[in-house]
Amino acid sequence: MERKHFLDNIRWVTVLLVLFYHVIYFYNAKGVPAGVGGFYETQPWDAVMSVLYPWFMMLLFVVAGISARYALNSLSHKEFIKTRTRKLLVPATIGLFVFQWMTGYFNTHVSGVDPMAGMPIFIKYFYWALTGIGPLWFIQNLWLFSLLLVLFRVIGKDKLYNALARLFQKGSWWPVILIIVLGFPVLWAGAQCSIDLPEITEGMDPKKIIAIVAGNIWNIHRPFAYFVPFLMGYFIFSHDSIQEKLARLSIPLLIVALALGTYNTIVMYGQNDIAPNVLRGWRCNLYAWFAILAMLSCFKAWFNKTNRFATYMTKSSFGIYVVHYLVIVSFGYMMKFHTSLEPWMMYVILFFAVMLLSPAIYEIIRRIPFIRWCVLGIKKRKS
Repeated sequence: MERKHFLDNIRWVTVLLVLFYHVIYFYNAKGVPAGVGGFYETQPWDAVMSVLYPWFMMLLFVVAGISARYALNSLSHKEFIKTRTRKLLVPATIGLFVFQWMTGYFNTHVSGVDPMAGMPIFIKYFYWALTGIGPLWFIQNLWLFSLLLVLFRVIGKDKLYNALARLFQKGSWWPVILIIVLGFPVLWAGAQCSIDLPEITEGMDPKKIIAIVAGNIWNIHRPFAYFVPFLMGYFIFSHDSIQEKLARLSIPLLIVALALGTYNTIVMYGQNDIAPNVLRGWRCNLYAWFAILAMLSCFKAWFNKTNRFATYMTKSSFGIYVVHYLVIVSFGYMMKFHTSLEPWMMYVILFFAVMLLSPAIYEIIRRIPFIRWCVLGIKKRKS
């Protein structure tokens, strides 16, 4: 089938937005955890987080669901699982001990608490590896979703997809209108998986601490919140007729998304964007839904093409995503606590560091046999 360049472009553009988001996030004053804190009580530029966070990872799962459909048109279930395991599970497990442990090392310093203090170095190494997952939660989820998708196909023999294909091919607009209207409550229902958790306090029962840590891991992965858009990508947005009709609605969908995004950003000024009650709320999910629709429709309408830079980013964005957070956490931490730079300089340096060094690190790793398999899931060197 003909290459869908607009999907490639959505993917790499969103990855660049993730890098930019993490620059702002690392020095945020909203109380969003895992960064090192802001420079002022409130920071207007933190609004970037309210603009991006509700939708950009959901969009990546939608695109992943669409891509899974296209991949399964040419791959058997066994080949699909084998490919996804190498590409996703290997970097998210073995890669932790080869590369991401360095992220875990800096995460320990960022948190200001080292529970492994006084332990032998090899124990610290395992701790650093296991706490260096960072943004790799995305590929962990994606690997699990890929397995579940194959299971659904085996059990249901893809009858739902085929039924929807027959419905969408009739050319009527009413299925598209229903998708736009009913997609929001479905997305909102999946987002209800975020749970409220107490803070860990000194002297707390170790069992409660373990439960809270497990709850935090659950809230990071938000499996149902992301599985829903993944399935939407596979069952709904992979159909050519739906893509074409959405493209014809690009301007109105973009206007609605911009209006909802402006409202959400104003309401969330200075507040924690990833608080469970926020992620469960209608406002966050309504904005996320229309932002997803706007991105799909606008890129299909205006950016279904490629050039040399886009072609490079299409091949490289996954690897850049995998390695980028080490640049964020190392440079961000060192500048905040070991330099006297002005805040604006830290932002500028961190932005250019992650945008330039992440591709450089990726290019180095992809050229090293075995290491590229461990960290990037690359079996052979890409041309």
